[in-house]
Amino acid sequence: MNLLVVGISHRSAAVETLERLAVGPEAAADLARALLRGGEVREAVVLSTCNRVEVYAVAASFHGGLAAVVDELHRVWGLTETQADLDFASCGYVRHGADAVAHAFRVAAGLDSMVAGEPQILGQLRDAYDTAREADQVGRHLHELFQQALRVGKRIHAETDVDAAAPSIVTAALDLAERALAVHGFQNGLTETRAAVVGAGSMGSLATATLARSGVASLAVANRDRAKAERLAAVWDATAADYGDLAGLAADADLLVCATSSPEPVLRAAHLAGRTRPLVVCDLALPKDVAEEVALLPGVTVVDIAEIQKADAAGAAADTLAEVERLLAEEIEAYNESLRADAVTPTVAALRSAAADIVEAELARVARRGDFTDDQRAEVARTVHRVVQRLLHEPTVRVRELAGQPGAPDYARALRDLFALDAAVLAAAQGDHLAEALKVSPATAPVADALAPSPASTSETAATAPAGKTPPPQS
Repeated sequence: MNLLVVGISHRSAAVETLERLAVGPEAAADLARALLRGGEVREAVVLSTCNRVEVYAVAASFHGGLAAVVDELHRVWGLTETQADLDFASCGYVRHGADAVAHAFRVAAGLDSMVAGEPQILGQLRDAYDTAREADQVGRHLHELFQQALRVGKRIHAETDVDAAAPSIVTAALDLAERALAVHGFQNGLTETRAAVVGAGSMGSLATATLARSGVASLAVANRDRAKAERLAAVWDATAADYGDLAGLAADADLLVCATSSPEPVLRAAHLAGRTRPLVVCDLALPKDVAEEVALLPGVTVVDIAEIQKADAAGAAADTLAEVERLLAEEIEAYNESLRADAVTPTVAALRSAAADIVEAELARVARRGDFTDDQRAEVARTVHRVVQRLLHEPTVRVRELAGQPGAPDYARALRDLFALDAAVLAAAQGDHLAEALKVSPATAPVADALAPSPASTSETAATAPAGKTPPPQS
């Protein structure tokens, strides 16, 4: 199986391109369903945020999987041949195998975010995984990858100062807004500011919480679903406002934060007609919530994601990032070691299957002889099985250990060549159902540790797994 990450982000595309190619929740769900229907992709998770659209996929082949994902991305984006300037090749990236693992871990740690170390992405990654899991779009491979990525992200935030050193995009935007307000005479920062938030989703909720904690003079919240705005306002002692009266909301505000999921701008120049006082607007949405003409109005300053990106307004301290990188390197290598050891498991299974066939054939020959009693035949069977198990135990344990080392040769191919393993037997052993079936208890099989697909699969070998590593659910 081939692990792929295919996507676009603020690192590969301009903000304007991200805005045009944004994928909403319904489109993301449709994308995953279409990929699995196509047959080439076996597992899929779609991560869509204001800064990225990424497909995590497991495919039978690299090229087939990549072509399927790119084709479906183009379909969801609605791109035609006349829009060649926006095709995937012009703004996307692909990560494969170990590089895909490293990318997933870096995303979970917040190191691939616009503001290094920001914590929101961990929750977004968890939501994407949960959505795919509930839709039965995640199998053994992506389950393990996301479980480990989420664990690593939590470890990074728990064991380093990245949370304190790296504020979220909301905090970075409000820092820029505070500077703009100071230019307009607000010398006491946000404490004398009348603020309003449009949108009560994850970004709007975070903006509301941050503004409330900063001690703004007044705070209002508007949302298309007024009940949601009222609930958020109640938590932060704010006022729920009418979403249909953005002009009235803006008229009473010095700082306006827009963070909706609308596909079209929600704030236009007409909403600010006749306004004479200065206004700072933070647009945290992609696609943009604030129409282009708003920034041209006198006295209006717009801070959007592009401004945050250009200003590099916030980031984790260099020493903190160095510590995060060290932990990430440790976790990535441990996970890739388990994957390398996993790769030899189907061949080990094929070897054991071939040995079992030989044993059964010989036992059948003995059974045809009339000079053995039933007890003697049973003892011969037990003896032969013990001999085979003892002969295979040490080599199969060692081959998994050796295969897990960086730069290890292809031990699976060596075993196939040495023992002339039948291709049909090996193909059968490569099925996921057999890989799951091999997760046997060491209490009932002396060579279970040689057959387990990953170090965390059995209680006997769990101590050798990376810290916190949890096995996928058993079938």
